[in-house]
Amino acid sequence: MHVSITPEIITNLLGIPISNTLIASLIATAILVVIAYFATRDMKEVPTGIQNLFEIIIEALFNMVDSVTGDRKQTYQFFPLVATIFIFIILSNWLGLVPGFGSLGFYETAKEGVHGNGHAVFVPLLRSANSDLNTTLALAVVSVMATQIFGIMALGVLKYGKKFINFSSPITFFVGILELVSEVAKMVSFSFRLFGNVFAGEVLLVVIMTLAPFIAPLPFFGLELFVGFVQALVFAMLTLVFLKMAVTAH
Repeated sequence: MHVSITPEIITNLLGIPISNTLIASLIATAILVVIAYFATRDMKEVPTGIQNLFEIIIEALFNMVDSVTGDRKQTYQFFPLVATIFIFIILSNWLGLVPGFGSLGFYETAKEGVHGNGHAVFVPLLRSANSDLNTTLALAVVSVMATQIFGIMALGVLKYGKKFINFSSPITFFVGILELVSEVAKMVSFSFRLFGNVFAGEVLLVVIMTLAPFIAPLPFFGLELFVGFVQALVFAMLTLVFLKMAVTAH
């Protein structure tokens, strides 16, 4: 049994390494694009079929955002980002549980001193996108940067900047520095929370399937479905809360 904390490189395209997690994220993106196309290509006032299903999902997410903001204008501003983050993360998490997703691949000879001396190591063609710290960090950067942009748009550069740099008193200056540090810490906590939970789930499933490959993994698959939903919801809700805080003056 071999578990790698870093994504495996499948090939190179114009000098750019293409990892199995990057391929998985592109597949998730393609699935969302295709679903969006078929759900909206023949819009009806009284929805049916796939349009009806996704209107239910979108309405539920919209109401969730609206209940947090308490402001319909802010809901319209925040909803596209929050909903996209939630849907992408949950789809990426659940794709990693599809049978065959991590079991199709090839063997390659490991470099000496990495996984042994010339031993063959299995390299999966696909791996859950969020089990790669690069993916979760990218999502965290988008979330935190969007928070700053919305804050500046709502309060202005000077007023928003006073949250972090304020010389009116020693206390406000110290609090501002703490706020500045917390903005950086958000990216760390965002990325490692999602990465840690998804990667730990993958390791757990690999261990269970190695020890008892038939019936035993089923409850853990159910658990990972729930964890995948919770992690997507937590990431999206925290983004929403931070957006609401950013557009609110002290």
